[in-house]
Parts: sequence; C-alpha cells; structure tokens
Amino acid sequence: MKHLFLLFCTALFFASCAAERFSADIASTDFTAENLFSQNIEGPAFDANGTLYVVNFERNGTVGKVGMDGSCELFVVLPEGSNANAIQFNSKNEMLLADWPKHNILRVNMGTKSVDTFSHTDLFNQPNDICINAKDQLFASDPHWNTNTGQLWRIDADGTPILLEDSMGTTNGICLSPDEKILYVNESIQRTVWKYDVDGSGNITNKRLLIEFPDHGMDGMKCDRDGNLYITRYGKGTIAVVSPDGKLLREVQLKGKNCSNLVFGGPDGRTVFVTLQDRKGMEKFRNNIPGKGY
Repeated sequence: MKHLFLLFCTALFFASCAAERFSADIASTDFTAENLFSQNIEGPAFDANGTLYVVNFERNGTVGKVGMDGSCELFVVLPEGSNANAIQFNSKNEMLLADWPKHNILRVNMGTKSVDTFSHTDLFNQPNDICINAKDQLFASDPHWNTNTGQLWRIDADGTPILLEDSMGTTNGICLSPDEKILYVNESIQRTVWKYDVDGSGNITNKRLLIEFPDHGMDGMKCDRDGNLYITRYGKGTIAVVSPDGKLLREVQLKGKNCSNLVFGGPDGRTVFVTLQDRKGMEKFRNNIPGKGY
C-alpha cells in the first residue's frame, strides 16, 4: 500500500508540474504595425544570424526583413509571377521559399540577393509550407485547394523532389519534432493533424492521427523544445498547443483572427512571432518553453 501511495503522489506531482508549465496567462501584443504586408503575409523564419524574414512585405511576391523593434524593410523581390508562402534556411544560410504559383522551391543567395530555382516539378500542386532537417532535406505540404486534396513531398539536398504521399486532404502546416524522428502535417479543410515516423534517409512510415479539431481551419505549425506542437487556428485567432501524444494543453488568444504562421525567436527562444492575414502584420507573445533548437 505504501508503494502504491508513493506512486500516486509521484503522479500527482508530475501532473501538477505539467499544469504549472502551461498555467500562466499569456497575452499577445502587437509586434509590427498593421497593413505593412499584403493579406498573404506568411512564412516567418530566422536566418543563422538571428534576422527575421517574412513574405509579402507591402505587396505579393516580395520578402521583408523585420527588426526586433517591429520595423520592416524590403529585402528581395521575387521573379515575375512568383509568390512565396514559406521560408526556411539551409545549413549554408541560403533562403528557401515555397513558390506556389510557379510550382517551385526558390533559393535566395543572402549576400547577392540573387534568386534561382532550387527545385521544380510540374507535379507540384502549389507548394505551401516547408520544414527542413539537419541533412538539408525539405519536407513540403502541397495542397490542391479546389479539390480539397493534397500531397506530401521530400526535397533532397540536391533539389530532387520525392513524392511521399499523394492522397491526402488539404495539406498545409508541416513541422519536424526536435529529434527529427516525427513529421507532423495538418490538413486545413479536414481539420486533422497527422504524425509520421521519419527514418535516417527521410522516409516516412506509421501514419497516425494526432488530433482533430471540430471547427476552424489550421495553417502553420512549429514545435517547442519539449516537442509540443503550436498550431495556428486560422479564423479562430488562437495558437493551439498540443502535446506529442495529442492532448490539447492550452490555446493562446491572439488579437487578430486569421493567423497564418509562427516562429520562435528572441535571445532565449521564448518569444513567439505570429503572422496575421486580417491585420496584415504581426503579433508576439512570451512563452513558457523555448522553441525547438534553443
């Protein structure tokens, strides 16, 4: 009986610690002014030097540089007809962009600002969101919004696209776990989040449902250092925090409603920067746990 009592007390202690970790009220505040970006503001990402970049500054087809005081300036204009949804940086600190109208992954030289095509296939619907692993392999969601379907791709370090799955819903947000052994992919219209095992070569297996929401859409996602998933609830104006086993831990209320993506940053990795399409700008909040990689 004493052994069972000790086990019970230990379980209560760890449960209370977990609850305390997520119990603090978190307030979102303005980071940039409104109306600095187009309504397609998306894809916040930090480069190796800690500089923040966000797509569609002032108009579609651009990338903006955002200072930590919320100031913004034009960084690069993409080729005619191109428009990016997401940004990632590889180990060479090259900027990679999901160019949905042109079915490309674009690459930007951060020194010269020259833009070229890193990967292309006519089989892309419209590359939407991307994440990257330590081997410089990209994983890309690829929705077809008109038919509420989607695909999932891996783009290897040499730019070769590999189709991983072609019979999905409207694939959108995508994120790797801190150890890069789990890939998370959400389907916006279906309101589902899936998880896959990832092997050392970047192949995926063991697809299973992580969580399903009863309402509102989803867009971008990121992981914190503990492996919890932060999901933008598009239309609801919250960031849902979900544990690796699919438990909804809390939702952070934003001021805007159409949150499109987020990124962890700041000196300690505990500030979350969120893009909002209805406000055409960004908000931020302080988090209990730093982001993946901090």
